[in-house]
Amino acid sequence: MKTVGIIPARYGSSRLPGKPLMEIAGKPMVWWVYERTRQARRLDGVWVATDDQRIAAVCQEYEIPCLMTSAAHPCAASRLAEAAETVEADFYVQINGDEPLISPENIDAAVPECFPAEEAFGTNLIAPLETPAEVMDPSNIKVVFDQSYRALYLSRTPVPYPFGALDFVYYKHVGIIGYNKKMLQFYADSVPGRFERIEGIDTMRFLDYGKTLQFIPVNKTESLSVDTAKDLDAVRRRMEIRRRTESREKTED
Repeated sequence: MKTVGIIPARYGSSRLPGKPLMEIAGKPMVWWVYERTRQARRLDGVWVATDDQRIAAVCQEYEIPCLMTSAAHPCAASRLAEAAETVEADFYVQINGDEPLISPENIDAAVPECFPAEEAFGTNLIAPLETPAEVMDPSNIKVVFDQSYRALYLSRTPVPYPFGALDFVYYKHVGIIGYNKKMLQFYADSVPGRFERIEGIDTMRFLDYGKTLQFIPVNKTESLSVDTAKDLDAVRRRMEIRRRTESREKTED
């Protein structure tokens, strides 16, 4: 089975325009995401998919494989569907282009040992929420699943509601999603479903139409999505701490 990683990277972020090219410890963000992603052991290749020549030029400078895609894509899954027309594979893993601290181990976790080849199928990492503030934050997408971790629902509100019991753990969607080719083709050929429109969660489309989305729980999600200048400063601080720690360890050796 051939599995590839695709990093969607667009320039026109509404809150932080040009963020894939913003400097972190001397390198553009897209370089850090690519370097972390290519450490994943279960990927046979990694590409950046962008609609901007400036990002493509930086990828060329750093020898990062890059695909030019349409500027009309409303979300990452749509861009992946176009990328899959060029990059042949059995399974595609979507890695957010604004997570320079992403875990290679979590990327590997999104790749299933096997999956149905003749029907649309996808995977999505989930992780436990640890504080009430995280549960209430609408940017943390809460998930509901059955005993086999098959997805039942995703919401920005806290679900399930604790009416009959308080002893349970809320889980959130983590932005590492895997698709077989049929799942991507379905997405490209479909329109938003009822709950996707209500919740504003594009992954809900698969559940709206009864497709199989398999949740995969992971415990550690140290990554931080860079959505604002404040997030960027936080990542820069973490990178500096990591650089100092590694430098100190080398000196001690």
